[in-house]
Amino acid sequence: MPESIPMEQHEQSSVAENIEKLGQTNPVIDESNIYCLTIVGQIEGHIVLPPQNKTTKYEHMIPQLVAAEQNDHIEGVLIILNTVGGDVEAGLAIAEMIASMSKPTVTLVLGGGHSIGVPIAVASNYSFIAESATMTIHPIRLNGLVIGVPQSFEYLEKMQERVTRFITMHSRITEETLKQLMLTTGELARDIGTSVVGRDAVFYGLIDEIGGLGQAMRKIRELIEEYRGFRSRSVLQ
Repeated sequence: MPESIPMEQHEQSSVAENIEKLGQTNPVIDESNIYCLTIVGQIEGHIVLPPQNKTTKYEHMIPQLVAAEQNDHIEGVLIILNTVGGDVEAGLAIAEMIASMSKPTVTLVLGGGHSIGVPIAVASNYSFIAESATMTIHPIRLNGLVIGVPQSFEYLEKMQERVTRFITMHSRITEETLKQLMLTTGELARDIGTSVVGRDAVFYGLIDEIGGLGQAMRKIRELIEEYRGFRSRSVLQ
């Protein structure tokens, strides 16, 4: 008869498996009321990227956000970003999920929140960026074969409008300023766009505040207290 696996060993194995698959520890920890979600590397969408690429798969992110939303023990979500961007629709899907959560959310950009990482960074209730972190703002690009017909360019333009509208709706930056940053020439090598460092991102209104982990944790706890007060008032009514 096979020996039973000790509970502690089973938990360690489960944690190791989650680190290997999702890049983090157990998705929901009962001892904490704050769930930490990490989005690192390249955001992988409908096309599987090469195995040597560090990726965040959107089909992993969405179930975790759903689980955090419906778990009564979780009262807030902290999203930590260090991404080069990736699939536009996958990034927008993650951003929309974060923006539509009823629980408090805070994003923290460490290292970089580039390209489609920008909508994710601004999707939360409050956003922070490290002073040394950068955000690259540029028009969306398509890889592979592009059919040279007017419909292709109309589709590209509509997709760009979706990204622009989302960013301006969830941050303090104006559409005019955002488009100006997107279309700047000479700022990026072999491309158009702008790379903004921490304080510039706050100056332009993309991000709310300069800060790190300590500030982000204080803010999420503050938002959780407001959330608890709102819930208690709703119950009394």
